[in-house]
Amino acid sequence: MTLEQAAQSFLHQYYTEQGKTGLADRLNDVYQEIEATGTYVQTAEELAFGAKAAWRNANKCIGRLFWDTLTVFDKRHVNTPDEVISACRKHLRYTTNGGKIRPAMTIFPPSQPGKPPEWQLLNHQLIRYAGYEDGRGDPASAALTKQAQAAGWKGKGTDFDILPLLIQKRDGSIHLYEWEAEEALEVPLRHPEEEAFSNLQLKWYAVPAIADMEIEIGGIVYPCSPFNGWYMGTEIGARNLADTWRYNCLEAVASVFGLDTAKPASLWKDRALVELNRAVIYSFHEEGVSLVDHHTAAEQFRIFCDKEKKAGRAVTGDWTWLIPPMSPAAVHVFHEAYNDEEKSPRFAYRKASICPFTGQSSKEHDPSSPLPDHGN
Repeated sequence: MTLEQAAQSFLHQYYTEQGKTGLADRLNDVYQEIEATGTYVQTAEELAFGAKAAWRNANKCIGRLFWDTLTVFDKRHVNTPDEVISACRKHLRYTTNGGKIRPAMTIFPPSQPGKPPEWQLLNHQLIRYAGYEDGRGDPASAALTKQAQAAGWKGKGTDFDILPLLIQKRDGSIHLYEWEAEEALEVPLRHPEEEAFSNLQLKWYAVPAIADMEIEIGGIVYPCSPFNGWYMGTEIGARNLADTWRYNCLEAVASVFGLDTAKPASLWKDRALVELNRAVIYSFHEEGVSLVDHHTAAEQFRIFCDKEKKAGRAVTGDWTWLIPPMSPAAVHVFHEAYNDEEKSPRFAYRKASICPFTGQSSKEHDPSSPLPDHGN
């Protein structure tokens, strides 16, 4: 599809859904702009609609019911590392909102025809924990942690050191910015009944803001567009803290509850998984931080599908991502089939331009993309 065709398709969708007039004149202006410059500039309103529609079209996302609540920060004028970090800090302050998480996206300059980007944000998420060679921390962050250390960052060496933001310029130089302590809201995990669970000293951050995906709107690609919703509990309790290649906490949790780990048939992993997820949900709710359980998220997805059907839009989806990683057969999504066709506007894994992804390979099944998860 040519850029002109992509622009026509998107603008027709935008003008139709928004009930606007003047499509023919707008298309004429866009065609002339593309002929003269090789690209075109979308209005702020078109950009915001496109971002929301991309969430609505996100096949891997179960939390799309709230697509129209997305706040979009237009930062297409931003270019210097200092301006980038300032915009990211504004994004995080807005979305954190004292724990009442607000879905948001910050959109930086688009790709230009035939030109590499001036800069690139290397982080997988705005907030994520470091991973060290000695096994401490999050193994998924090992490569980015090495890059941060090579750029001069020194973590405390704990399991939950928050990584700085790394911005790499076209010349290969890396600019590093550390978060202030109050900027990254974290939730210490405790169990509703078992006090000894707190001895594990587990915690997780409140805002899952994906930073290494791009968004395509009407043929225009925005390679840096951090976005977030709020967590679904299983992302933390059944993946981030439970996966063997991540924090691998199930055996420690089983020990707290005195479970017999000698035989798989005792179902100790299943029981530990449930208790870990109960702790995540309980702790976030007790701290007043937005988070949804997988049963509620599935019911919200059902409502989303019904609304889309009434609007005359077919819902697409990737079943393997829509089912929760715990008790999937207990939610209706497990028993449904979805067309995995990709529609525009859309999210996509960003192609490495300055360097390969460092925090997360696009081939890895990260449970928090996109959006993470109830922003998922």
